[in-house]
Amino acid sequence: MPPGGGGEVLFSCPIRRVLKPILLTDPGKIKRIRGMAYSVRVSPQMANRIVDSARSVLNRFLPDIYIYTDHMKGASSGKSPGFGLSLVAETTNGTFLSAEMASCPRGQGTAVLPEDLGRDCARLLLEEIYRGGCVDSTNQSLALLLMTLGQQDVSKVLLGPLSPYTIEFLRHLRSFFQVMFKIETQPCGDELKGGDKVLMTCVGIGFSNLSKTLK
Repeated sequence: MPPGGGGEVLFSCPIRRVLKPILLTDPGKIKRIRGMAYSVRVSPQMANRIVDSARSVLNRFLPDIYIYTDHMKGASSGKSPGFGLSLVAETTNGTFLSAEMASCPRGQGTAVLPEDLGRDCARLLLEEIYRGGCVDSTNQSLALLLMTLGQQDVSKVLLGPLSPYTIEFLRHLRSFFQVMFKIETQPCGDELKGGDKVLMTCVGIGFSNLSKTLK
C-alpha cells in the first residue's frame, strides 16, 4: 500500500509471435461477481466490513456473489497500512468488467471508512455494467492497442462511452502507428440495458515478434 509500498508484483506472460484479430461485439449478460477485499497492517475485521457493505448493494441484483478476504500482517504486508476492494463481473459470453478502490494513504486526503469504500466500489462496478461493452473503461486503451498491433485483418470491439484517457490514447495510436479507427455509435433504446455503446473497428498493422521463431 502507498506511500511506503514494499510489495512485489510477479508478472508472467506467454511469448507470442503475432496477435490474433479481436472480435468482441456481444458482451452477454452478467452471471456472477467475484471480488477480493484486502487489508494490511490494520484490523482483519476491516476486510469483513468491506465485504458486508459491498454485498448490501450487489445482492439486490444478483445472487451469485462471492467476495474473498485477504489479510496480511508483519513483514509480508509491506510498509504502510491500508485496505481496499477489487470486484470483477463475468458475463455469459466470457467478458469481464472490473472496478477497484483503495483507502487513501495515511496523512493524504480524507480518511475513508471500510463501509463507505465497499459501497462506493460496488456502485462503481454497477456504473461499469451500466456503461456496458465488452471491456471496462479502465482497460479500453489496452484493447485498442492489441487491436492496433494485431494481424492485417479487421478487428472489432464493442465499448461503452469512451473515457477521456481512451480518447487521448486514440490520438497517440494515430501518431505512432498511423492507425485510425472507425467509430460507430450504437444508441441504446432501452434505459434498463445501459448507456449508448461504441463499436470500434480497425485493421491491425501486422506487428510480429522477430525474436520468436516459427516452428
